[in-house]
Amino acid sequence: MALTLEEYAAQDGLGLAALVRGGEVSAAELAETAQRAIAAVNPAINAVIGEVPPTLHAPAAGTEAAPFHGVPFLIKDLVMHAEGVACDMGSRFVQGSFVSPHDTELMRRFKAAGLMTLGRTNTPEMGFNVTTEPVVYGPSRNPWDPTRSTGGSSGGSSAAVAAGLVPVAHANDGGGSIRIPAAWCGVVGLKPTRGRTPTGPEFGQPLKGMGIEHAVTRTVRDCAALLDAIQGPGVGDPFEIPPPARPYLQEVGAEPGRLRIAFSLEGVMQAEVDPEMRAALLQTAKHLEQLGHHVEEASPVYDEAQFHTANLTYWCGFLAAGILGLGQLNGRTPSPELLEATTWACYQHGLALTLVDGEVADAFTNMVCRSVAPFFRQYDVLLTPTMASAPLPLGFANGDDASLDAKGWYDHLFRYVPFTALYNMTGQPAISLPLHADGAGRPLGMQFVTRHGAEDVLIRLAAQLEQSLPWKQRRPQLHVAPV
Repeated sequence: MALTLEEYAAQDGLGLAALVRGGEVSAAELAETAQRAIAAVNPAINAVIGEVPPTLHAPAAGTEAAPFHGVPFLIKDLVMHAEGVACDMGSRFVQGSFVSPHDTELMRRFKAAGLMTLGRTNTPEMGFNVTTEPVVYGPSRNPWDPTRSTGGSSGGSSAAVAAGLVPVAHANDGGGSIRIPAAWCGVVGLKPTRGRTPTGPEFGQPLKGMGIEHAVTRTVRDCAALLDAIQGPGVGDPFEIPPPARPYLQEVGAEPGRLRIAFSLEGVMQAEVDPEMRAALLQTAKHLEQLGHHVEEASPVYDEAQFHTANLTYWCGFLAAGILGLGQLNGRTPSPELLEATTWACYQHGLALTLVDGEVADAFTNMVCRSVAPFFRQYDVLLTPTMASAPLPLGFANGDDASLDAKGWYDHLFRYVPFTALYNMTGQPAISLPLHADGAGRPLGMQFVTRHGAEDVLIRLAAQLEQSLPWKQRRPQLHVAPV
């Protein structure tokens, strides 16, 4: 029996999988329903930008007992590859030139979880933007307000999940790229600990280990179950971190205990936090205290100048090496005609970096990490806003702005996202939860950070907040089944 769009949108991923296992709907019928959902809403939000081979429209053989068997899924058009699927990376320089000959380890695990891949999602060029507005595919639009940004770089995935096209979608995060769009689109976005999820075989530690793979979801339990399905090192990965004590799904509903929670409105670039965001954070802190947690205002102390020096070096160096490698693969010569203006500027900056610059960046990163880490011995969790404001208008971060050099572009971006990138450098897990909305109904996400390897702490706390400050009933104006 095919589902109506309302019935489809009412379920999260685990809920849809349960319907398939119970024989109430087939995987083929779910795929057809998801395609109807995409056809109905995607023209208005431009979240899905590419087809995939029909063979991916069904769950992999032998996955009948898998947690997400028959659940519709989308893959972000960046980093992760699927066999036979194009990956354009949001760029004219790459468009149409790369089709992966194999699955990456992460894609293999997504398939083993039973997910059905129905398309690719929009991303900014090379992921180097905090909004999803690439020249090659045009802007993704926020389902809550189509004049506003989805955030980036996982903006297409987050918009698709928020609008009900699919319950879960692939995402990755090098400076906030899971949490930023999760916050602005009103979904759940967890960046796991460095090393928790695989990036191979093409990458060992993408973006000097700051690039982390996972997904965006509508519910905490989907987030936890998907992390169970994909966590752990791949063959040849550079290091292995301790596995969880028990499945993350078992942490959903488990008592979090009385946590020591710090809250802070201090971000990089002397962050100016919007008054509504400030009020939402203080409301969250008060609510956490009412739940029985110990809450006080405090912030990690570190050398911000060292952080920015290292971060700029890593981003531009990784970008330049990637562009050179892609050019060798596709036979194209990097040029301003094929790359957006800020990408070109950062590519040029990356080419000029030296080995000494890299060593200095590594030394500064070491100092930053060792400065921040003791804070998380004193506190279990740090609460910050995910973003400084509600979703900003489209065009606020124009990747094709030729007036900006690499440092100018970097400063422009990180002024807008003052709370997320530090925890890519330290490698700690962090999650954005859609706990509040502004006066216009646009999402206000809250970020929670904990120590290395403690995703279980975040999931227990997130599930407690999902129950006490539920967001399931809120739907954006552009949705497959609007309220």
